[in-house]
Amino acid sequence: MEIKALIENLTDNGCSREGTLRAKALYEAGDIDGLIKHLRRCRCDLVEEMHDSQRKVDRMDYLIRQAQKEGKR
Repeated sequence: MEIKALIENLTDNGCSREGTLRAKALYEAGDIDGLIKHLRRCRCDLVEEMHDSQRKVDRMDYLIRQAQKEGKR
């Protein structure tokens, strides 16, 4: 798949509409270095979201374990 098509589908990959438009503008302007920096920022945002989700799952696991302990008393 060509990079332009990939950029147009960034929203499918979790990038905001504004982020997708920015990536498209950078690509169309030929600013590949700027595009790469922008895509890396988008990636960092996604990784942070993933970490936030993992923390929520960890807290839920803790609550489940606590409830299981409570149930065994």
